[in-house]
Amino acid sequence: MKKQFLEAGKIVGTHGVRGEMRIDPWCDSPAFLSQFKTLYLNKGEKPIEVSCRPHKNIVLAKAKGVDSIESAELLRGQIVYINRDDVSLPEGKNFIQDLIGCRVLDADDSSIEYGVISDVFKTGANDVYTVKNSEGREFLVPVIDSVIVARNVDEGYVLLRPIEGLFDDEA
Repeated sequence: MKKQFLEAGKIVGTHGVRGEMRIDPWCDSPAFLSQFKTLYLNKGEKPIEVSCRPHKNIVLAKAKGVDSIESAELLRGQIVYINRDDVSLPEGKNFIQDLIGCRVLDADDSSIEYGVISDVFKTGANDVYTVKNSEGREFLVPVIDSVIVARNVDEGYVLLRPIEGLFDDEA
């Protein structure tokens, strides 16, 4: 089941003396997180109105009602969330949180299951899925068109066509 509120970053400090907060974004870019007018705390239970702007690799956010460095400091360490309804993803794009837990199946024989996606990380060229099999062994799968054939997060699976050596039992 997809979560309604998605982790988007963490408040890591303050900026200035008027209550601005520094947020470490966990999304594609600081610019992506800066587009939101409402962020959420407490796993989505507490909405806060914000005005945000990217600043280098972080986001500077000013929340309504947070007008001093002391009140901003009280929020340090909080995880900020976005509401999935506030985002329109381009065709073929998925939230990482939706991909984690998806079963990884063979594109040519869906009875072959390689494991589940346990993590997604970015490299310079492409994303990489960490796939953990039933024995706990992990494999790194490049997210490239010749390997990843289809994603269906609603049904909870990813189809892939493995390249040579990807799942070989070399110990």
